[in-house]
Amino acid sequence: MQPVLADSVRLTEDGVLILDRRQFPFERNWVLCRTAEDVGRAIEDMVTQSSGPYFAVLFAMVLKARTLEALPFEQARAQLAETARMLENTRRTNNALRKATKIVLDHVDAARDVTHALAGAEEGDRRYRAKSQALGEHTANLLPDNATVMTHCWADLYLTETVRAAQHQQKTLRFFCTETRPYLQGARLTAETLIEMGVDTTLITDGMGAAVLQSGEVDALVTAADRVTMDGHVVNKVGTLGLAVAAHAFGVPFHAQVQAPDLLAPTTDHVEIEYRDGAEVLQVLGRPSATPRVKGHYPAFDVTPPRFVTTVVTDRGVYPAGELDKYYEGEQR
Repeated sequence: MQPVLADSVRLTEDGVLILDRRQFPFERNWVLCRTAEDVGRAIEDMVTQSSGPYFAVLFAMVLKARTLEALPFEQARAQLAETARMLENTRRTNNALRKATKIVLDHVDAARDVTHALAGAEEGDRRYRAKSQALGEHTANLLPDNATVMTHCWADLYLTETVRAAQHQQKTLRFFCTETRPYLQGARLTAETLIEMGVDTTLITDGMGAAVLQSGEVDALVTAADRVTMDGHVVNKVGTLGLAVAAHAFGVPFHAQVQAPDLLAPTTDHVEIEYRDGAEVLQVLGRPSATPRVKGHYPAFDVTPPRFVTTVVTDRGVYPAGELDKYYEGEQR
């Protein structure tokens, strides 16, 4: 069965339809974005996250291209590039948005025709799904049968493809999911999707992770990564660092999933960590969880040093965090 969230961003004649992940699974509402700017606001407002913004940006570029078809190519290309920059800046820590705009612009440039934005978006969609499938298979190969896995936040297609590959290998997995404050992606997205896929799933609060790792019940910590630098630092949803340190302390391997380490980020100096409005941590699902008189602090991502990372799992295979150059061996850079 295809999990609902695996197809939660769709291009239509009217615009881009995005399943509102802020309300899922209690409500399954779709937001219609009629312009690229609407898509940008939806991404910033967390209507979609994880790999959702990647697909949203692909299709937002198509929306913009549709409005430019009557213009001379150079003028249309310049406006499309301006839209690309706007979309890339909606979530700056994850480099997937840059990849999405690039593949669309590459197709447009090759044809010198903005109508080829659609072909670029379709290719970007196919490529991301194929790479996620390969990554999931490599991850499943690392997990023994009857493994108990801890995960944090919502790894999207990386997670679903890992589970699908494990099931194909006739392996049974059990999951502990952290709730992932303040948007509860682990509680609402990860847990619901795992249940949809028939996986034994247990939810824990964010503060329970170290204790569960200490208990000896967990065979592996597996999370996605929004970015992995070439020197092996894993940038992911805030809270990953604490889990990785605890896993290291208790001898549990940490496998970080990313399609590819980022050549444009040799070190963490090249990664901007997004800080969101601190008021977001003072509420849960729109309801206050603290007095408004207190200040909130919300770095959306943290950085796990390579010494706490057992392996980085990519679409091309599994690498130690200190050997990521091997991913690009044989390629011209």
